[in-house]
Amino acid sequence: MQFTSMILSNAEVSPGYWRMRMTAPPEFASAVPGQFVMVRVSGAIDPLLRRPFGIFDVGSYTPQQSGAAIQPCFEMLYRVVGKGTALLATLHANDLLDVLGPLGTGFTLGEANEEKLIVGGGVGLAPLYLLAKELVKASKVRLFAGGRTRDDILCITEFERLGVECYTATEDGSLGECGLVTEALVRRLDQLQGRATIFACGPHGMLNAVAGIAAGRNIPCQVSLEGYMACGVGACLGCVAPGRTHSAETPDFRCVCTEGPVFEAGELKWRD
Repeated sequence: MQFTSMILSNAEVSPGYWRMRMTAPPEFASAVPGQFVMVRVSGAIDPLLRRPFGIFDVGSYTPQQSGAAIQPCFEMLYRVVGKGTALLATLHANDLLDVLGPLGTGFTLGEANEEKLIVGGGVGLAPLYLLAKELVKASKVRLFAGGRTRDDILCITEFERLGVECYTATEDGSLGECGLVTEALVRRLDQLQGRATIFACGPHGMLNAVAGIAAGRNIPCQVSLEGYMACGVGACLGCVAPGRTHSAETPDFRCVCTEGPVFEAGELKWRD
């Protein structure tokens, strides 16, 4: 769907990271964890292209008008890294944005009652919150959140309110363990002896490590990729990622915006 969305709130939740709440049409309630939206951040020509953002949460709000019915809304997390996101950070409640979504293929929840381990950091946590909301209905869920500093660990309180047990690790030791969050993930997998499913979203290096850990233990693992998307609907092919059988002789590319952004880790080609 393409629709005009009104901003309900836009607040900085950590240095450089923002959380935006926006109105949505009723059909948006069917959004699947892991899907995303493409947002036109300005009505001007520059920046020309829409920007992709993971859907953090889907909910509802009550308009201020007396007697108004409850209306649907959604939230997204973003980090200010360039002109487009810098413009988003200047917007306020009641400003309007042009939105396309929900788009892409989301997460598959897997078997009930099996422990679910979710791994992310920074804006990689964005699609994992809505996923956690669904997973806790039938399974034990643990979050492994990592980052360079404490500023990259976002919305932990919100995960804890869902009943998710949270582990944090930072490379500088400013929050949680000092080191990589994948070390805590490995310890938990050793305790579970392989009876778990992994879901991950974050920097490519983190996903590469998580995919390797899962493959080494033959554990199901789904990853959400971040791609340089221009259209979000598979037309420009600017966000392709190499598939499992990719080589110079036999190219194998997967379109992140339409075939993903969520993939089974084994479908993709990772660094050794």
